[in-house]
Amino acid sequence: MKEEIKNFFKGDVADDEATLSTYSHDASLFEVRPKIVLFPKDSEDVQNLVKWVNMQINADGKLINAESKLSITARSAGTDMTGGPLNESIILDFTRHMNKLLKFDFNSKIISVQPGMFYRDFEKITIEKNLFLPSYPASKSICAIGGMVGNNSGGEKTLKYGKTEDYVIELKIVLSDGNEYTIKALPENELIGKINQNDIEGRIYKDISELINSNRELINKAKPQVSKNSAGYYIWNVEHDNFFDLNKLIVGSQGTFGLVTEITFRLEPLIKDTRLIVIFLDKIEMIAEVVNKLLKYKPESLEAYDDKTLRLAIRFFPSFLKGKNPWRALKFAWSFWPDLLQLIRFGFPKLVMLAEFEQDKLPNLHDLGVELPSGVKYRVTKSASDTEKYFEIRHESFNLLRQHVKGKRTAPFIDDIIVRPEFLPKFLPELNNILKDYPIEYTLAGHPGDGNFHIIPLMDMKDPRSRKIIPELSNKVYDLVLRYHGSITAEHNDGIIRTPYLEKMFGKEMIGIFNKIKNIFDPQGVFNPGKKTKGDINYIKKHLMW
Repeated sequence: MKEEIKNFFKGDVADDEATLSTYSHDASLFEVRPKIVLFPKDSEDVQNLVKWVNMQINADGKLINAESKLSITARSAGTDMTGGPLNESIILDFTRHMNKLLKFDFNSKIISVQPGMFYRDFEKITIEKNLFLPSYPASKSICAIGGMVGNNSGGEKTLKYGKTEDYVIELKIVLSDGNEYTIKALPENELIGKINQNDIEGRIYKDISELINSNRELINKAKPQVSKNSAGYYIWNVEHDNFFDLNKLIVGSQGTFGLVTEITFRLEPLIKDTRLIVIFLDKIEMIAEVVNKLLKYKPESLEAYDDKTLRLAIRFFPSFLKGKNPWRALKFAWSFWPDLLQLIRFGFPKLVMLAEFEQDKLPNLHDLGVELPSGVKYRVTKSASDTEKYFEIRHESFNLLRQHVKGKRTAPFIDDIIVRPEFLPKFLPELNNILKDYPIEYTLAGHPGDGNFHIIPLMDMKDPRSRKIIPELSNKVYDLVLRYHGSITAEHNDGIIRTPYLEKMFGKEMIGIFNKIKNIFDPQGVFNPGKKTKGDINYIKKHLMW
């Protein structure tokens, strides 16, 4: 395979043990070993690869010249917590070469980049022009743009600004025929012309349009009634504001429709001067009441993390100082004095909540103090560095767990549940009752303004009980989430870990719609199989890491 691919592929080709081992993992619980890893130089490489894979498959979908089915999975930074970029066949890593800025019109706030660009590099470019892409996730220091699009990422700014799907203007994507197409929102009067094209793009538009028209009631009813969702295919979003926009379907599809080679975003003006109201809760049960009080003041963001996360940050504080220049490290360390005094005086809170506001839009603290539950303590940050430290704890908590906890590992499998905030007073106690019956430690963080929580258990994966707990606890937690009309994933997507549970969330008829969508784009099943459709609980059990 390697030598054949080198005949048409300009980028790097690797099948050595070290590379295959590295690309067998992401940030999830899984180990899935690929056959080969490719690093494309450009779109031509991507197109030629798809055409070559097609040549290996005959009209019946059977392989002509290979031992097992060939497929292609796109990968960017490998920070996915679901197994989304793992595959037993071909991995296509865009970060080595296809990581460049292509166009930037800062006057119109439009930017085009390749999918392998890291968000940290992207952010440096946009911040220089006082602009930003607000849908960045907590892993923004290590994630890449392609993964954000594949997962329809969201994060702390989603409460005000929305998710990645709200910022994608145009995609270039290599579809199943091996050619690259430009996808953008079409006015309804242009849809007929696109449908009449005599090519694969025209057929896709035709078939998706007919699928929507034939199943409109079922599709609309299936749309999750929460502020953000990454489960399933977003077929309910394709028609909007008198436009027909396949980008709404492609964003969040985890590379199961084709291979994105270029992304054009609109950006937002950067708000530099913000302050936090930091609220210390002694009881997690208070969170629902506090959230609902704060939301009426329209915060920029509303974040939270628990006492375990805070203890972890204190224990591994030197990790936060790595890479900072001495002066910045000193300022960062000094900024924690007010919090240290707070801990000495009142002890550890059960939960820290961060309500971010533009400085000139801070609510009246006296009014807020009257509204908050009796005895709740809070403070307002006094500087940018004072504000930054809280977000750094929030952003780095998962990495600290991955890097420093010995004997156990992070086990993201119920890591991204969401219900509407008004349900939190009943939902959270019931969730706690489920979790306390299991012998696991876990941290809790997330976006309570959206009702979105990240529960990260710490587990010994060598213990056979862990393998039993994962499917059993997943079922119980997801049943609870669905009872409150939520989603099993708000931001992190389905991947290997959640695809088998999509039928529980959407029902058999809607799963049938998802299968048809996948087949419309990818009739041979070449792109990232086992994600979004045809998930398998046994595959999960087989590929859990020891």
